[in-house]
Amino acid sequence: MAWLLIPSTYAAERLQLDPAGLDPAQQQLASQTLADVQALLPDGLLRALPAQVQVRWSSELPAEVHGRAFAGRITLRRDLLEEGVPGARRARRAALVHELTHVADRGGANWSRSARWRDLAGWQRKPWHLGRGDNAFRDRSPDSYELKNPAEYLAVNAEHFVLDGEFACRRPALAQWYLAHFGAPPSLPQAHCAASLLLLQAGADEGAASLLQLDPARVYAVDYLFAEGSAQPMSRWGHSMLRLVVCRPGRVPGPDCRLDLEYHRVLSFRAFVGDVQISNWRGLTGGYPSRLFVLPLQQVVDEYTKVELRGLQSLPLQLQRDEIAGLLERTAQVHWGYDGRYYFVSNNCAVETAKLLQAGVPRLGQAGLAQLSPRGLKRRLARLHVLDPQVLADRSTAQAQGYYFASARDHYQQLFDVAAAQLDLPVGDVRNWLKLPAQQRAPWLLRGDLRASAGLLLLEQAAQRRAELRARDALKRRLLAAPDAAETRQLRALLEQGGQWLRPGALLQDAGYGLPLADEQALLADAVQSASAQAVPAWQALRVQLRQQLPLKQRNEMEAIDANLAMLGAHLREQAAAAATGAAAR
Repeated sequence: MAWLLIPSTYAAERLQLDPAGLDPAQQQLASQTLADVQALLPDGLLRALPAQVQVRWSSELPAEVHGRAFAGRITLRRDLLEEGVPGARRARRAALVHELTHVADRGGANWSRSARWRDLAGWQRKPWHLGRGDNAFRDRSPDSYELKNPAEYLAVNAEHFVLDGEFACRRPALAQWYLAHFGAPPSLPQAHCAASLLLLQAGADEGAASLLQLDPARVYAVDYLFAEGSAQPMSRWGHSMLRLVVCRPGRVPGPDCRLDLEYHRVLSFRAFVGDVQISNWRGLTGGYPSRLFVLPLQQVVDEYTKVELRGLQSLPLQLQRDEIAGLLERTAQVHWGYDGRYYFVSNNCAVETAKLLQAGVPRLGQAGLAQLSPRGLKRRLARLHVLDPQVLADRSTAQAQGYYFASARDHYQQLFDVAAAQLDLPVGDVRNWLKLPAQQRAPWLLRGDLRASAGLLLLEQAAQRRAELRARDALKRRLLAAPDAAETRQLRALLEQGGQWLRPGALLQDAGYGLPLADEQALLADAVQSASAQAVPAWQALRVQLRQQLPLKQRNEMEAIDANLAMLGAHLREQAAAAATGAAAR
C-alpha cells in the first residue's frame, strides 16, 4: 500500500497518511490537517509518540465517534473532511490531537494512570484506601465525554490545551500539568489570566448571595477549622472546614491579617437539603447534593458558638505560598464544576475537605489523607506536621489570638450569674432559665440595673434563636404533611434557588467551561444581583406566612419572646439615658 508522507520533518518521521478511499481533494485536506496539527503539537507530546503513526479516514465509525486509536494507528471520521461544514476544521484538528494523545499515553507515557493526574482530573480518592470514586465534576465541562475515564479526560483536555488559548485561564491547574509534561504549544500566545478567583458567597440575609473576587496574594494563611462535636448524631464527630485568612485591602500579608476578621472566609462542605428535611437514610445513601459553601467567618462563628453551642478550633496549616495558591485554584474548580453526593459516613465533610487538600496541595496527595471523620483528619494532619495543635495549649491565649472560638454556653452562664447575683431568679442555672416559658421570664426582665438588663437581653436573644430552631423543625414536619400547600411550593422554589447559589456552575449552563472569564463574570454579576434582590424579601415574607402555620403554643411562645425583647430594649434605653443624665449632672 502506498503511504503519503506529509511535508514536515517531524511529520515525515511520525505521521503517515493512508489515502485509501479519499479523492484528491480529500487527500489534500487530510494532508494539510496532519501538517497543521504537527505544527501545533508541543515537543513533549511529539517525543512520546512512536516512530510512525498511521492515520486513515473512514466512514465506518459510529455517528458520535470522531476518531479511534488502536495499536499505534489512528482512524478518523471521513465526514470531517467535508468542506463548508461549520466547525469541521476545528473538529478535524481536535480529533487528531485527541487520538495522538491516546497513542502517546498508551505507548508508555502512562500519564492518565498517575495518581496526581487522577486527583486533578476529578477521580477522587475514597477513604480507607478503597480506590477512587466516579468523576462528579459535571458542571462547566467542555465535553461530558471527558468524564468517561482518566484517559479520555486527558485526551479531551489535550485538545483544548493545544487549540484553545483560553484553556490556561479556564483550567489553570490542568494547564500547568500539561506544560510540565507536554511543554508549551508552539503556536498559542501566552495567556494573561486575571489574578483573582471568582466565588459565589452566601450573604448574611437568608436568600442573599454575592460574588467574591478572591486574590490569592491576599490570603495570608489557611486554617483547618474544626467544629467540636455535639449531642446530635450527625454532629457527634465534629465538622471539618477550611478558614481563609484574607488580608484587608492595603495590608501587607503577615500575622496582622489575622485581625482582619471581616475579610476572612470559610470553605465548608455540607449536605444541601433541598427537600426541607434531613433524613438519616438519605444521608447514608447519598440522597443529598454535596455543596461547597463560601461563608463569612463571623456567620460561621455565630452559627456554631451561639446557636449550636459548639466550640470552634482554628488550626493553622503549614503551607507554602505556592501551595496556598494551588489550593485556592482547586477550590475555584470545585466551586464551579463539582456536583457530588453527600454521605454522612463515606463522603462527609471530612472526606470532602481531605479531597480538596489532596488535589490542591500535591505533597498532601502523596502522603494521603484518607480519613472518615473530622477528628481523624485533624489527627492525620498533625501526624504529617502540617497542623500544629499547640496553638490551643492555652485556651485563653488561643481565644485572644483567634485560634479558638468558645461555645457561648459558658458566656451565657456568666451573664446569668451576674443577673442572679442581683435578682432572686427562680432557677439556678442558664440552661433552666432558657427552658422557662417566655411569659415566666418576663417579670424579672425589668428589675435589674443596666448591667444585669444587658445580660438578660443577650440571653433572651439566645432564647429566640433556640425557639427559631424548634419552629423550623415543626414547620418542616407540617409542610411535609401538606406537599401541595402554597407555602410548601413557595418554600421549595426558594430552596431550589438556594441550590443554584450553592451550585454556581448551573447559573452559566450555556456559557463556556471551567472558571468563568470576564464576559461571563459580567453576566453572572447581573444575574446574582437581580435574583438576590428578589430572594431576600421573598424569604422575609415567607417567614411571616410560615409563623402563622406554627402550632398555637409555639406561635404564642415566639410572640412572647418578641415582646420580651421589645420591652428589654426600651428598658435599656431608659436606663442608659438616665445614666447619661446623672453623669452630666455630676
